Amino acid sequence: MRIVVAMSGGVDSSVAAALLADQGHDVIGLSMQLYDQSDGQTSFGSCCSIDDLHDARRVAAAINIPHYIMNFEKQFDEQVVSNFVREYASGRTPLPCARCNSDLKFATLAERGRGLGAEAVATGHYARVERDPVDGRCVLKRGVDPSKDQSYFLFSLTQDQLVRAVFPVGDRPKDAVREYARARRLPVADKADSQEICFIPDNDYRAFVTTRLPDANRAGALVDERGRVLGGHDGIHRFTVGQRKGLGLAAAGTPMYVLALRPADRQVVVGPKASLERTTLTASGVNWIRREPSAAIRSMAQIRHRHQPARATVRATGPGTAGVEFDAPQIAITPGQAVVFYDGDTVIGGGWID
Repeated sequence: MRIVVAMSGGVDSSVAAALLADQGHDVIGLSMQLYDQSDGQTSFGSCCSIDDLHDARRVAAAINIPHYIMNFEKQFDEQVVSNFVREYASGRTPLPCARCNSDLKFATLAERGRGLGAEAVATGHYARVERDPVDGRCVLKRGVDPSKDQSYFLFSLTQDQLVRAVFPVGDRPKDAVREYARARRLPVADKADSQEICFIPDNDYRAFVTTRLPDANRAGALVDERGRVLGGHDGIHRFTVGQRKGLGLAAAGTPMYVLALRPADRQVVVGPKASLERTTLTASGVNWIRREPSAAIRSMAQIRHRHQPARATVRATGPGTAGVEFDAPQIAITPGQAVVFYDGDTVIGGGWID
């Protein structure tokens, strides 16, 4: 099979390419240029740098596959970066990795791959795709390494995208991936993993949003649950639900957390940690990887990447919408993040928390 591999220059995507090549597939490495490097800039946040593109090319040479760099600057800016800025400015906390997966890696990249005659797109994600033997639909599952599982970021993949998706490292732990890279003498075998959002220099998202949208710096008030003014702030985008540090409130007394953001009133609502607890949420943009349920279902629902999934009842409430009721209160349910529904290690579906 001819397969294009999204090569970021990291060890996971490099091993994905090497595994497929060693299995006898016709592999083509594709790297995405996501920003203008003509001014000599060598860093764009924690990855996607010109050095990473060079690393991807070195790996492709080591495993003897063709490698191309494709310009996705416009698509990345429109579909990922601009969405990130708009979400923060509207009082939500975005999840750009999930947007990048569905809109770029498994949409735009797949389209480019088809132009090269490729039947599938592979990435270095720690997840698995299987076929349901009963109805033939694709099933998305967690990676076998629970500490590296990335299925949460892939909930929005459609059946058309999943049928073309390949995750070669999803069936092995991270240690085994690095061992394979060393045995294969890949030049990135011991390269450190990227942790931050790739397009945020110094991980300072507040400064990034301000640069892209100066109007976001609109002063407002910090208020308690009764609406009493406790202090001021320099912009809604500087806060997220559950935040404790950086509120500028007196340290004495009960610690205060961000409970909610009210962009229309430019208010940041704060209160004690107990007030962060919620048992329900609503979600939009819901994608059902399994068929949309006609009645309420029981599920394990995950509201953040590092959140321990919690038992919940999930109901489809309309086209692309769902309601979730947890058995026990959850801390800091955050608008803009994803809620993903699991049955064991199988992804049922997921959506964006409203």
